[in-house]
Amino acid sequence: MLGRLILAAVVLSGHCSEGSLEDHGEIVGGNDAEKHSWPSQIFLLVDLGGGLQHQCGGTLVKPNWVLTAAHCVNRNSDLTVVAGDHNINQWEGTEQYLRVDRIFRHPNWNGDVNDGNDIALLRLSQSAVLNNYVQLGSLPPAGQILPNNYLCYIIGWGRTKINGPGASVLQQALLPVVSYSTCSTSAYWGSKVKDTMVCAGGDGKGDGCKGDSGGPLNCRVNGKYYVHGVLSYGSLPCNYWKPSVFTRVSAYISWMNNIISSN
Repeated sequence: MLGRLILAAVVLSGHCSEGSLEDHGEIVGGNDAEKHSWPSQIFLLVDLGGGLQHQCGGTLVKPNWVLTAAHCVNRNSDLTVVAGDHNINQWEGTEQYLRVDRIFRHPNWNGDVNDGNDIALLRLSQSAVLNNYVQLGSLPPAGQILPNNYLCYIIGWGRTKINGPGASVLQQALLPVVSYSTCSTSAYWGSKVKDTMVCAGGDGKGDGCKGDSGGPLNCRVNGKYYVHGVLSYGSLPCNYWKPSVFTRVSAYISWMNNIISSN
């Protein structure tokens, strides 16, 4: 019953995300993901006092831990994680609704995506049940940096058009990694990009958009997908020709391990 009530609230409230300097949402230039092909993907529902709203994406990294962007959880709001979903406007029977018990933002996060450290861990009040629809995402080795043009997937339920509605069905788009040396040039993001970030896209084919924040950049390395990025910011309107910017997960492995092991 809880799941059905939450679903109804999402349908009525639409798809919103808490404002960041440069927000992302739905995948632009992507396509429908195969049903339950990304079982570690979750989305956040937030109660801002006017009903439940779609907030951001994220990744289940432990049965009771979720990885997302710090700007998605700037407020100490009542948050619910939804795992095992595909079409967020339909009740499919595979969904799990998990309350967030505690939020851990990176200690150097200052509220400005341009200054980096846009990463957070959410401890859940109960563990997700792992099955064919809900699985854990894998973290990359500490410090690993993928080469320029390495192809990775961005995933989310954000907008497919800047003025359009959010996606009902999970979207995916294949984006090439853009090296730090290229992404930090004046043609792209300049000094806004830090070496603890990873850029992807800018090839005119796909992009993140409003509502996709906090979601993963999933990259296949040696036959296995790893979460190499957490979507932080991008241009508005959603721009095929400018890369999306992600928090580089491999720069924060030690912090993540410490938070999880001590809490």
